Amino acid sequence: MNHRIKKWTLRLTVSGLFIAGLLLVIVVNPIITCASKTTHTNYTIFHNKPLDPALKSKLDAAIRLVSASEFYNPDLHFDICINDGATYPHVIKALREQAFAWGFYDKVVLQGAANYTSNYVELNGYRWNLTQLLAHEMIHCAQFHHLGLWKSNPVAAIPHWKWEGYAEYVARQYTDQKDLFANIARFQSTDENAWEIYFADSTIASRAYYDHWTLVQYCMDIKKMTYHEVLADTISEHHIRQEMMRWFSGQQSN
Repeated sequence: MNHRIKKWTLRLTVSGLFIAGLLLVIVVNPIITCASKTTHTNYTIFHNKPLDPALKSKLDAAIRLVSASEFYNPDLHFDICINDGATYPHVIKALREQAFAWGFYDKVVLQGAANYTSNYVELNGYRWNLTQLLAHEMIHCAQFHHLGLWKSNPVAAIPHWKWEGYAEYVARQYTDQKDLFANIARFQSTDENAWEIYFADSTIASRAYYDHWTLVQYCMDIKKMTYHEVLADTISEHHIRQEMMRWFSGQQSN
């Protein structure tokens, strides 16, 4: 009996390692599950259907946003995997969960339905600005390459507001998004039970990401901290929010 148990345990272990290895190969090499690839500047775009030329301009606009980050590296290459019938986005969804997009290592994977001309990705009836979504996920790639595996999430367990908030901070640089006072006022004027907050272009951010973004914006725009300093700072999210709201109240009374 013990011999049979050991034999089946070995078989299951070998099978598990084989499946894990196969998944790793697929994740690292999107072309295995995509019909075509197109190169554009520092991007390799993986797709099944003919590529919409409007995507290239959105990628160019996204990298302009990312270039303002202190983590920007002009030599960083990105694999862009779009959701046009290719299997790859579904593999990532199965490994993680449903999202508008995922950014990891050097890969940005769109999971929603993209409208490249109108510049949005739609998921579950919500629209996220495509250019800003691309920039957000590219920042996660830049965080990984700048900090390294052991100092990046999920391994480093950096507080969510610092990790996601910075990606939103870099991405949310449109004219109606640059003023922190106006951003906080918009947050306060919305239904606190709603999942989303809308921008002028009818796209959204989740309330959680919006909240994280304002905290990072306060640290970087008002306190004049670098992102390295934000990461190193030990003050709690609660205290940063209290400090930010005191600043907001002071601005209201001026």
